[in-house]
Amino acid sequence: MGKILYLECNSGISGDMTVGALLDLGADREVLERALGSLGVEGYHLHFGRAVKCGLDAYDFDVHLEEEGHEHGHDHTHEHEEAEHGEACHRHSEVHVDNHGHGHECGESHGHDHEHEHGEGHGHDHEHTHSHSHGHSHSHIHRNLSDIYRIIERLDSKEEVKELARNMFLIVAEAEAKAHGLPIDEVHFHEVGAIDSIVDIISVAVCLDNLGVKDVVVSPLAEGHGQIRCQHGVIPVPVPATANIAAAHGLALRLTDQEGEMVTPTGAAIAAAVRTREKLPASCRIVKTGMGAGKKDFDHANVLRAMLLETNEEENDQAWVLETNVDDCSGEMLGFVMEELFAAGALDVWNTPIYMKKNRPAYLLSTLCMENDIEKMEDLIFVHTTTIGVRRYPVSRTILERRKAEVETRFGNASVKICTRNEKTFCYPEYESVRAICRETGADFQSVYCEIRKAAEDLFCRQ
Repeated sequence: MGKILYLECNSGISGDMTVGALLDLGADREVLERALGSLGVEGYHLHFGRAVKCGLDAYDFDVHLEEEGHEHGHDHTHEHEEAEHGEACHRHSEVHVDNHGHGHECGESHGHDHEHEHGEGHGHDHEHTHSHSHGHSHSHIHRNLSDIYRIIERLDSKEEVKELARNMFLIVAEAEAKAHGLPIDEVHFHEVGAIDSIVDIISVAVCLDNLGVKDVVVSPLAEGHGQIRCQHGVIPVPVPATANIAAAHGLALRLTDQEGEMVTPTGAAIAAAVRTREKLPASCRIVKTGMGAGKKDFDHANVLRAMLLETNEEENDQAWVLETNVDDCSGEMLGFVMEELFAAGALDVWNTPIYMKKNRPAYLLSTLCMENDIEKMEDLIFVHTTTIGVRRYPVSRTILERRKAEVETRFGNASVKICTRNEKTFCYPEYESVRAICRETGADFQSVYCEIRKAAEDLFCRQ
């Protein structure tokens, strides 16, 4: 059974919504807090709780920033009026551009005076975990991408978790650099405004690893319309950074009649970085569902739904065939692209002699691959051949159960493939192993092949 995470973005996506959905799905909160504690980043505390959105119970995760001059002797049993706590606003305080002298801060201020009250729908108790900076206020220090990478490097986690976090931040930085017309190394992240993005992005990477999720499908991102006011003025929705991310990474946007921002740059970067598949399989089983609460109140439920799915065995036996006709490629070119396709993970590659229009001799280049590899395979075909178009279609397969094994022969050890069906076993020597023995011993191919096969059948076959 294959495991797939499905992010249903019918109310957009943001960093805190994603973290909340993954925690609700079962990611370990203690693991997350330990990981964040290893960063050595101060100036914030975390909020873990529940919220009700249009009658739906959801996990409410929030990074509370401690403002400049913030006193640290206050009582932290505060409540929050989430309906006016716009995540979109504080997410736009991320980026600082040198030639402006200030960061992007929304007109609707996001100041934490810690005396908010919950509006209707927040009838649940809230737990709080606090991580404070003490003895100083936040000066206007700025972090560039290299500074962010150094913070990520301190993360006490796997290298693949760090790499995913770096990739998400790189996506944001590239989009902001394009939006401001600056080189990427001149885009600075304001100290306070960057903290929530650092925490959100690293939290997503840690939670995905904790859930053991490798395969992710992201639905089209529902986005609003209109404009939002920031300190620089009025900017359109989708905001430029979000639009840049969607364009650069092929994210599907579904524009709605909802006024306001629903997809933040951080949310778009998460979607772009974690997505591994274009669409869900034809059928699957829902294992568990998690809901991450947004910070706005819409006519619809402002939640991100994450579903952990299992595919059935038949779906895992689905593959895709990519085909293209070429009549102006040399044999060497076709041989090279075949090698490249195999190296990239193609299940099989073959060339078929054909005749095209005007009776021109040509070749049909065919590639068998899994759905996740389609884009990679097509890129290789376009780069290394003269074709200008590739066809593709799904195929169903019946696959024998198989495993690799080693057998001992008079020629030495050899690798074999052991396949079974209906309690019958088939043994096939691996070509690379046969070839190696022939070259080392000088024996003929057929003799070595037969010797290996007989040794394998004597050891594994029970017919």
